[in-house]
Amino acid sequence: MWYISTRGMTPRVDFEGALFSGYAPDGGLFMPEELPQLCRETLRQWSVLSYPSLVKELCALFIGPELIPRDDLNDLIDRGFSRFRHREVVHLSRLKNGLNVLELWHGVTYAFKDLSLSCTAQFLQYFLEKRKKHVTVVVGTSGDTGSAAIESVQGAKNVDIIVLLPKGHCTKIQELQMTTVLKENVHVFGVEGNSDELDEPIKAVFADVAFVKKHNLMSLNSINWSRVLVQMAHHFFAYFQCVPSLDAHPLPPVEVVVPTGAAGNLAAGCIAQKMGLPIRLVVAVNRNDVIHRTVQRGDFSLSKAVKPTLASAMDIQVPYNMERIFWLLSGSDSQVTRALMEQFERTQSVSLPKDLHSKLSEVVTSESVSNETITQTMGRCWEENQYLLCPHSAVAVSYHYQQTDGQQPSPPRCCLAPASAAKFPEAVLAAGLTPETPLEILALEHKETRCTPMRRGDDWTLMLRDTIEDLSRQWRDHCLNAWE
Repeated sequence: MWYISTRGMTPRVDFEGALFSGYAPDGGLFMPEELPQLCRETLRQWSVLSYPSLVKELCALFIGPELIPRDDLNDLIDRGFSRFRHREVVHLSRLKNGLNVLELWHGVTYAFKDLSLSCTAQFLQYFLEKRKKHVTVVVGTSGDTGSAAIESVQGAKNVDIIVLLPKGHCTKIQELQMTTVLKENVHVFGVEGNSDELDEPIKAVFADVAFVKKHNLMSLNSINWSRVLVQMAHHFFAYFQCVPSLDAHPLPPVEVVVPTGAAGNLAAGCIAQKMGLPIRLVVAVNRNDVIHRTVQRGDFSLSKAVKPTLASAMDIQVPYNMERIFWLLSGSDSQVTRALMEQFERTQSVSLPKDLHSKLSEVVTSESVSNETITQTMGRCWEENQYLLCPHSAVAVSYHYQQTDGQQPSPPRCCLAPASAAKFPEAVLAAGLTPETPLEILALEHKETRCTPMRRGDDWTLMLRDTIEDLSRQWRDHCLNAWE
């Protein structure tokens, strides 16, 4: 299985190459050169599998036994999921009036990113040990990616991780989940800016190709192909849990509602769809509605500023995985994709070509949700089911209520729930409800923290480069000492 850049100017790489790259050297994102097509019989066989087994089947298709033999792959995935609190890893809650909520948040940090990052970190360490190499992972976070990335690699001997978090823009719990991990290989910076601003120094560092190569830098944001790959399993599992029967011809559809910021879960759904999974995708966003405007009108352009919302992890202006979706829907046309994305990077505004926009609106429906609708949805779900939704999950569930209230006939529907309400007590209170906080989250309050400030007026790019150079030096010294 080979991977090529969405912009078509980079030689193809294998899974290991895509895993360690993040962005392709031409600024594009890696995608599989060919997508396997799944026949009805394969879907029937997969329909009885557990979530971890589905992840294993999907990864085996896209990684290849010459890179990771199947037995090793199975072990890595089992190890990745070993710290999850629910024995099913991912659990479907069937609530009143056809509301199905797929809980993707039973990992260490109570958010869906634990699923893909726990596996990705295992793949990473597998190759690093094999090659006797070290990497420095650099992550910008709007809330959940940072803590999930830290948990997935904390204590690993071949990996250092640097996380930039937007001070005051994530919840207190999200911040504490990052700043209380005191392992030697974890380095957290608190940036005086929002999540789009803190991406700037990271982009600047990664744009220096020689520097990236010299210091073995990589990112674990949702641009990383490995994360999108694991996230495809959410869609397969949602389908198999909600489809009434696999005996009908053609196979009946299931609607999957995807709340998103950077569109990683959406890209995963589009790929699953292309492989033959009969899902209909609905993308649900908060008031930061660039994806909604793109689907509705072909208007892929930035708003003037990020609007802070209760669904803070989705307060994102630049949904970079849309590039993967444009490439996929344009028939893998890297010329179209490159022209589109280069114009977007120059002017922050693009109108999609007519045929691309019509393809997008064929495969995806969209909605944008206000803070008021988020709290109303949380309140209603509690009233009807005694079930607490996090604000991001409420963005998805609001679409379900909208459809059922309007008595719209529709296929079975599954709403993805990216985080536990326990991480967002402020939003739960705003909905007039009582937060339920697990003991391990309460305990964070009393732990020692470590976080280096990046203040306005500081040269953030220089601070980042200096830290990376220090870590490389320490690794070289460590290797020399081990050698002696």
